[in-house]
Amino acid sequence: MKLRVENVVKRGEVSEIYITNDQEREAFENWTDAFTPQDHPAVIQVLLDSSSDKDITGHCLPNLIYVSRQKSKTSPGHHFKAGALNVLLRVSTIMTNAPIVLTQDCDMYSNDPQTPLRVLCYVCDPGIEPTLGFVQFPQRFPGINKDDTYGCEYKHLAEIHVIGFDGIRGPHYCGTGTFFRRRALLGDLSNVKAEILQLRPDHIVNKPIISPDVLALAHHVASCSYEKQNKWGSEMGFRYGSLVEDLYTGYRLHCDGWRSIFCNPERAAFLGNMPINLVDLLNQCKRWAIGLLEVGLSQYSPITFGTQSTNLLMGLGYSFHAFSPILSIPVTIYAFVPQLALLSGVSVFPKKSEPWFFLYLFLFLGSYGQDFVENLSSFSLGTAEYCLKSIGLSTSGFIVTNKVIDDEQNKRYSQGIFEFGVPSPLFVPPTTAAIINLFSFIWGTVLVLSGSNKEGLFLQMLLAGCIVVTCFPIYEAIALRSDKGKMATKITIMATLLAGALYTATSIVFKW
Repeated sequence: MKLRVENVVKRGEVSEIYITNDQEREAFENWTDAFTPQDHPAVIQVLLDSSSDKDITGHCLPNLIYVSRQKSKTSPGHHFKAGALNVLLRVSTIMTNAPIVLTQDCDMYSNDPQTPLRVLCYVCDPGIEPTLGFVQFPQRFPGINKDDTYGCEYKHLAEIHVIGFDGIRGPHYCGTGTFFRRRALLGDLSNVKAEILQLRPDHIVNKPIISPDVLALAHHVASCSYEKQNKWGSEMGFRYGSLVEDLYTGYRLHCDGWRSIFCNPERAAFLGNMPINLVDLLNQCKRWAIGLLEVGLSQYSPITFGTQSTNLLMGLGYSFHAFSPILSIPVTIYAFVPQLALLSGVSVFPKKSEPWFFLYLFLFLGSYGQDFVENLSSFSLGTAEYCLKSIGLSTSGFIVTNKVIDDEQNKRYSQGIFEFGVPSPLFVPPTTAAIINLFSFIWGTVLVLSGSNKEGLFLQMLLAGCIVVTCFPIYEAIALRSDKGKMATKITIMATLLAGALYTATSIVFKW
């Protein structure tokens, strides 16, 4: 199969020797020279039909339908993942209209055949069913190393926080491992205003999925122009307006009165892969930061609209997520300002004998307890990009997280070694902080040993020392490693120049 695919890619066409019937020939005729990933018609192909296809034992196989929505350079608003999900939702409504929809990332797979039965227990419960919007299962990653080097498991988000939400109105939508009731996405019969009858949640499909009428209508709802002048993405389907379309969609469903349930069985329902490359993880977190701020500062902000539409606790819970990127501001301040002051011999914290000392110590520990690299890199740059985007100076793109496993990277990851090999701007802020904190700690030690005011510099030295310990993998990547995962020379030079510029600027300010 691999050789056949590679041969087709190399030739740029599907050879006749690979086409086995007229149906396949008709499908492949759509791929012309003008067919590109950014510009092509909608493609919907029935690969398996449950009414006719059977396995070797004679049992009917489930429907399997390939769907590729239309892309057009003249209609660039495709809305990333949310747009693709809405096309799949509409096409599946036209062709089968099953009452339950599973959304699953391509790198996730089923681990428990009993999972659908667990979902039906909730869906068929008359005490839950009327307002149940979706059932959320946690994400599990079997490929994580023993120390979870990059913190990819996100237990606080995937298991701990959602348990708290489950006691209010239900967990947020995590983007994968989620069973939706189609009615929740399409709307109640009382307020749904479908443009065509076949998109109503109570529509009964009475034609074969391969009938020309069904396929023609499915192609129509998969076109670029279909969503113009209707409520898809705003009041129906998966919601547009944020790069974190999963959390935003779940939040809007909760505001509309739907509830959700967190199901966390002992045997994981689904398993999947996670990024083992640090730059991929940071890019993913940066996208989350932008998307979360888009939710928090939108007209549907959880702090205002959310608390009114749901309740105070639910609104505050979503607000915690939506405004979490702002935590990068105090983390960034604590990573640079006290250390630059220490290099200039200026004390910015109270002395140990002063009453405010313990408050500052508490704030320092709280700041240090945050994810240092994530806040200093992804969240800080994501917050900056959101601000630029808000004034029209930048546009945020959707970078698909790379989860392809390279053998050398996989070996380093299994050993718990950080991956810095890609010369990404995301590495510049933490590398700059590592350099400044190292020199700050060394200079502070010199000042103390020379008899300077030890008490006044205690907190700054403690802060710099803690960050130096945290940044050891960065020092190792700069000076001690020779593998492909070491820090790129370009990043080291940029960080060093930036550290020098910051020191020069702040030394002038502190002299005033």
